[in-house]
Amino acid sequence: MPFLARDGCQLYYETHGRGPALVFAHGLGGSHLAWWQQVPHFRDRYTCVALAHRGFGPSREAPGGPGPAAFVDDLAGLLDHLGVGDVRLVAQSMGGWTCLGYALRQPGRVRALVLASTTGTLGDPETDRLFRAHAAGRPEAALAARGIHPACGERMAREQPALHFLYREIDALSLDLDKDAVRRRLTAMRTTPRAAVAALRMPLLCIAGEEDAVIPPAAVAVLASIVPGARLARVPEAGHSVYWERPETFNRLLDDFLREVDGGGPA
Repeated sequence: MPFLARDGCQLYYETHGRGPALVFAHGLGGSHLAWWQQVPHFRDRYTCVALAHRGFGPSREAPGGPGPAAFVDDLAGLLDHLGVGDVRLVAQSMGGWTCLGYALRQPGRVRALVLASTTGTLGDPETDRLFRAHAAGRPEAALAARGIHPACGERMAREQPALHFLYREIDALSLDLDKDAVRRRLTAMRTTPRAAVAALRMPLLCIAGEEDAVIPPAAVAVLASIVPGARLARVPEAGHSVYWERPETFNRLLDDFLREVDGGGPA
């Protein structure tokens, strides 16, 4: 199994396919396995790299480690280890902390950036207001009280119960991780000023499920409005995990975006 030794961490990753590098960074409920509907779709044209963030099985982190604060360093170390200098980044939710952070640090090495159901580390009065209003309504707690995983949502649980079950099973694989503590640390890391995000110039695609109960879709729209030339795709009848719940739509959006980025022109 491919592990990269990091300071206090054994970082698990997989590579599939051949071609330009396409890196997938999962959310709080996932791991490298989360991308099972994307990697087979793209591996005939790209070298797909799926990592498990530190602490998310099978990756490991020593007790007392930095957790999310090291995500960007881990991605940078992995790309250097693989000899990747030109990368396309695809982030879901928590993965946005990793990929937006890397894009801010190494903009010249990021060919394209996809931020799905995330605002990453953006700290902005408008998004802060949206998150406060969202938290006041407690939509995640309401779903959890009904036995529904918030990252899946009511529609997935009702219409695609097998997918809902599989998501919960993968979420449970990180047995030793305090995800509430990770969530608090991620929230505290929302400190990147609007001006820094606005300075990004690589192609950016933001994707938002219109029924997202975790990240307000309006906050994702704010992020897209900040970056010049960024595009926003709103997906109806989809919750927080568009890539999981509506893979055909997600893959089509990513396909079209990558064709333009890599010189194939509009689909």
